[in-house]
Amino acid sequence: MRILLTNDDGILAPGLAAMYRRLTALGHVDVVAPESGQSAAAHSITVRYPIMSRQVHVGGEFHGYSVEGSPADCVKLAIHALLDAPPDLVVSGINAGENVGIHVLYSGTVAAAAEGALQGCRAIAVSLEYADELDFDRAAEHAIAVIRDVLDNGLAPGELVSINIPALRPGWPRGVRVAGQSTARLSETFERRNDPQGRPYYWLSGNLLRDVQETADTDLRAVREGYIAVTPLMVNLTDPSRLSAMRDWPWSWPQSGGGCGAAEPT
Repeated sequence: MRILLTNDDGILAPGLAAMYRRLTALGHVDVVAPESGQSAAAHSITVRYPIMSRQVHVGGEFHGYSVEGSPADCVKLAIHALLDAPPDLVVSGINAGENVGIHVLYSGTVAAAAEGALQGCRAIAVSLEYADELDFDRAAEHAIAVIRDVLDNGLAPGELVSINIPALRPGWPRGVRVAGQSTARLSETFERRNDPQGRPYYWLSGNLLRDVQETADTDLRAVREGYIAVTPLMVNLTDPSRLSAMRDWPWSWPQSGGGCGAAEPT
């Protein structure tokens, strides 16, 4: 099996090296990752500037390509320019920090895996809950076991799964929980500061609202309770529950398509 490994923390990130060491047991691993950290890059791509790439050797661990671009850039460039053949599997991670709830929308880690799915590959994002000390080697050991299960049970080309590993406290992880995405919001603040020239700027800080009472099995609740959260994701953001209702709304313009039988303009 050919595996493309990437991340959003950069090619020198310890989580990337830890994941590489475990993935080699599954097949040939190519590494294409950002030159520098791209946290919260989401699914941005580079369209107005050249994308620079170079081969790198990382501390005797692996050699691969660093890319001056976003995580999604890395996957696109790897598949269409850098690799001899397209990968069978795209793995993104291990991210330093969980990607649960609406973090999924901001995450470069998840976006890189989503780009792999858009390119027709099986795709998995792996994240580790943030803690003062992050044991990426142990996290990779747990991640590879879950990845094997996901592949053995049938992850189809174009499908995307996000794996979130809880902070590795004594007795954790307690198991695996298949969970949906939480809708917990961010608690955000913008701190006003001044640069050395006295010009004002703002510094964002924010965290998921930890006091949110999750009433269902969500990724946030699973990680809070010490379980590895496994969440199937989709790149199609359509809300099917509202689609039919909105087609029945009275619109000031005639509706077209969708099988709703509206008259066409004459």
